[in-house]
Amino acid sequence: MVKKEVILTSDGLEKLEQELEYLKIVKRKEISDQLKVAISFGDLSENSEYDEAKNAQAMNEARILELEAMLKNARVLDADSISTDMVHVGSRVRVRDVEFDEEDTFQIVGSTEVDPDAGRISDESPIGKALLGHCVGDIVEFAVPSGATVSYEILEISM
Repeated sequence: MVKKEVILTSDGLEKLEQELEYLKIVKRKEISDQLKVAISFGDLSENSEYDEAKNAQAMNEARILELEAMLKNARVLDADSISTDMVHVGSRVRVRDVEFDEEDTFQIVGSTEVDPDAGRISDESPIGKALLGHCVGDIVEFAVPSGATVSYEILEISM
């Protein structure tokens, strides 16, 4: 099976590493303690606390494996090597909605770092795909999930 490259900013890499460390050190211990308590109740066949702890353990281990695979296939963006002449993954882009004359700023990130509330959008999203490769002054059109077409003018590109 071909592993998909995971594109990360240095902040994104740090967050994934912190989450992995937390799951391995803190969460594993918490779940182990829950299992010990549940086992002390006896009869495991009808022990809901034991079942819940085992499910939490399985989910924790699955997330650990997922994070380890992501980190193994990670490519960290070097902000110094990316120009601000054109939109790349990692770029901050200030745009103006042509129809409504409203400005917004987005950072184009890999899919693992998406946080729309913080303006971090995926390079695989409709707007992310549309902005990639364009320069200041370009007007970019893209379809949103509702089917409407939106036009953005790129006002500024930074890191």
